[in-house]
Amino acid sequence: MKKLGLIGGMSWESTVSYYQMINRAVNEKLGGFHSAKILLSSVDFAEIERLQRAQAWSEMATLLHAEAKALTAAGADAIVICTNTMHKVADEVASNLPVPLLHIADATGAVLVNDNVKKVGLLGTKFTMEQTFYTERLTSSFDIDVIVPPQHERDIIHNVIYDQLCKGVICTESRKAYINIIDGLASEGAEGVILGCTEIALLVQQSHTAIRLYDTTAIHAAAAVNFAADV
Repeated sequence: MKKLGLIGGMSWESTVSYYQMINRAVNEKLGGFHSAKILLSSVDFAEIERLQRAQAWSEMATLLHAEAKALTAAGADAIVICTNTMHKVADEVASNLPVPLLHIADATGAVLVNDNVKKVGLLGTKFTMEQTFYTERLTSSFDIDVIVPPQHERDIIHNVIYDQLCKGVICTESRKAYINIIDGLASEGAEGVILGCTEIALLVQQSHTAIRLYDTTAIHAAAAVNFAADV
């Protein structure tokens, strides 16, 4: 079994989900007492959040690249950035590493193609919804049309992520707001909706809506397990 190097802590709430999902999936595949071989580098999210607000992406890339180098030096066979937003600097983080970086958008795009989805809605932080690093990758690499909610709804999504979900707060009213936004994307022709922030699945699950949801935490974790277990 290969060893996975996780860069987590962004936020730690969703990093817990990664750790659980990866270990459970490895055990399901291999049985017995098997669990995943994991190295975890958990950063201080306060530092990352401050740099995000300052749009200091180069500084964040340098910070995460150093974490990735430390993980590979410790024996990691692949790097997993446990957050959607920070894949904005994925290419810089992966630069000159001796091991692959397993990209969350590539894992998600492969699942969408397998499901024959041609048009999909995207929820996430403002950085993920409004900048092109995520949407263009899905469009150029997987020929998928990606739509996002209007500005005022993007504000709601973003604020709930940072003010509630990253702090472990689950609010019923926020869930209702998210479901209404998801319904709006479906009315615009979205065949499914990407939960493009690893915290969103803490709030919204498939049982809350008839619209097909794509939980990027679960998708990314599954891709990591397939790499590690060679399945």
